[in-house]
Amino acid sequence: MNSLYLRLPPPHLAWQEETTSGDLLKIPLDSIVKEEVTTSDDQSLVQDGKSASNEEQRKADLEVDSLVQIRYKEGELAFGIIRWLGYMPQKEDVMAGVELEEDKGCNDGSWCGQRYFFCPPRRGLFVKLKACQPDTRFLSSGDFPPKSPKHSKDDDRRVPGKVPPLQGAAAVDILEGDMKGIQGHCNSCYMDAALFSLFSCSSVLDSLLFKPSTLPDGKIQETLREKIVNPLRKNGFVSADSVMTLRCQLKEESQCPSFTTSEKDPEEFLNLIMHRILGADPLLKLQCEGQRVQECYCYQIFIEKQQEMTVPNVQQLLEQSFHHSGLKLAEVPSCFIIQMPRFGKEYKMFSKIVPSLELDITDLLSDGPRECVVCGNLATHECAECFKDVILSDHGLKQYCLVCCKQVHSHRKRKGHRPVPLKIPEGFLKTPNKIPRETLELFAVLSIETSHYVSFVKYGTEKGSWMFFDSMADRFGEHPVDQTEPVLIYTELLPD
Repeated sequence: MNSLYLRLPPPHLAWQEETTSGDLLKIPLDSIVKEEVTTSDDQSLVQDGKSASNEEQRKADLEVDSLVQIRYKEGELAFGIIRWLGYMPQKEDVMAGVELEEDKGCNDGSWCGQRYFFCPPRRGLFVKLKACQPDTRFLSSGDFPPKSPKHSKDDDRRVPGKVPPLQGAAAVDILEGDMKGIQGHCNSCYMDAALFSLFSCSSVLDSLLFKPSTLPDGKIQETLREKIVNPLRKNGFVSADSVMTLRCQLKEESQCPSFTTSEKDPEEFLNLIMHRILGADPLLKLQCEGQRVQECYCYQIFIEKQQEMTVPNVQQLLEQSFHHSGLKLAEVPSCFIIQMPRFGKEYKMFSKIVPSLELDITDLLSDGPRECVVCGNLATHECAECFKDVILSDHGLKQYCLVCCKQVHSHRKRKGHRPVPLKIPEGFLKTPNKIPRETLELFAVLSIETSHYVSFVKYGTEKGSWMFFDSMADRFGEHPVDQTEPVLIYTELLPD
């Protein structure tokens, strides 16, 4: 287990809470717990001690809710928020009660039986105010010293009504630049990236914002619409506090305390908010032969490792997965959220996956006209056992007209195959028609490595109209992560 040892008191800090176990404090680093939202009544908990003088506060240029950094070990920085300022017993200097971002502290906001502020255990730290410096990761915002997101008034962040998604030049004007997008804070990147991908430049899921909620009060839907989606589309910025408000509501509704503290998968968040809270209709209807239609919101690709697929694209992986599971789409989805194959730290099924900008799902539909892979006429039969036969077609899924089906399976290698008849719409049986292709368009990609999510979003019709979003990008010294294990989101491709 990785640990950090702090000697109390360290030479570069004026004071830290002493422990009864000796002069070394051991702080585990592998059990990081994220910050809970503190109440507005923190200051009322202090009954003793004098408040810091205005002169000393101006000299330090820091105050309650300022974001700060503290040097504590060989130049390493700890980041946090000042939750309390004042004097403490037997301490002559102005003291700052800091809530740290990580479990590198000594307490939960109390000292010697006196409560000064609230924070999770091992997040609280008391230091001299002059030992604190403004958090340099946020100085580009122009807010000096930088303030906690809760410093803004709630009404200033709320945007009522209906704001359309951003497209073209408007998307670039509003969303590009420093302090744009959704502000990351406290393990929220999975939710930040998912919300930005789904709502910034697309209206495909706007029904979630206005459809009557399954909850009587509808607070979660109102928060999602007026404090996140509308401000993002109108002002290009959503504060971390607004996202934390949503996370607190999800925590209460789901009775899952980790919603405000831990990193999660986007599909867990989407399933909760779509299904249990907003009662949205499932995005996908899947059917396995001889079984009832199954409904879901996201699709996870499951396939077996194949040596010939070194750098596959999403089209290939999706067809492989449907073939492997014996699945078909019961209808064309308006939004298709696809998770790529999972892998661990030591093993990757594929070193790279190429996103398919357009996804052809014609051959994945259970009831629809399809082309014969040999002659292009209306197909009447499908053969699952021909799937890996690249001699007939590069496509994985193979379907044939009656004539070609007999010819293909007259070969000695295919005589044992068992083609099955396709369901063909009645209109195509009576008169020959051009067989349409059902195609979906990629409009967002969520990528993850080492528990950090970022996203790419399509904002226009031109080939290069994509923007990159990282909820932590405005932090000094951060760099975009390598993209692996993506979640891709497709929508219907509208005709020109």
